[in-house]
Amino acid sequence: MRILLVEDDELLGEGLRAALARDGHAVDWLRDGEHARRALSGDEAWDLVLLDLGLPRRDGMGVLRDMRRHSDAPVLIITARDRIEDRVEGLDAGADDYLVKPFEIAELKARLRALGRRRGGRAAAEVRHGALVLLPESHEAQWDGRRVELTRREFALLSALVENAGRVLTRERLEQALYGWSEDVDSNALEVHIHHLRRKLAPEFIRTVRGVGYTVD
Repeated sequence: MRILLVEDDELLGEGLRAALARDGHAVDWLRDGEHARRALSGDEAWDLVLLDLGLPRRDGMGVLRDMRRHSDAPVLIITARDRIEDRVEGLDAGADDYLVKPFEIAELKARLRALGRRRGGRAAAEVRHGALVLLPESHEAQWDGRRVELTRREFALLSALVENAGRVLTRERLEQALYGWSEDVDSNALEVHIHHLRRKLAPEFIRTVRGVGYTVD
């Protein structure tokens, strides 16, 4: 997933970005509410937003209300505000979940997986598509009953394609799913990942739509 992290605490933000990146997520990190408001009102799209409430320049609740005028991306609030009134206000303003600091990273990841399943219309933890089975919790993949070793970016790329099966995803959209703003991307990196996945699964599983992008049927 491509995740927007809005958190002003440097230590927590760096820890979350590193932990989520290890799971193959592309994480863009902003440290104040005004930058977040501008980013979320622009053309870029995120699969999920992690939003602190006590932000400099603009409160997270205001960011959330502005965002909900034009975006339905799932939002998980992460905050030290633990009053029931704050939880109710956040959920009524459009948040999909609410997690009080301090929290365990394992719980955060579990909530992210649950939001991803909900957005994809799935109840089961595993993702099945033809001969392919993906297990997001353990980042394992199986093809025709055998286990397949994937790198974190190969897993993220395959997940993006399968979750959008039948749709053609552009090169830009796939790169956004794999890389954050701060990461340098080789010009042929996406093609290399596609080549490796075809070799590990089946050459015909990922189809190239020339001039547009890639898809799985």
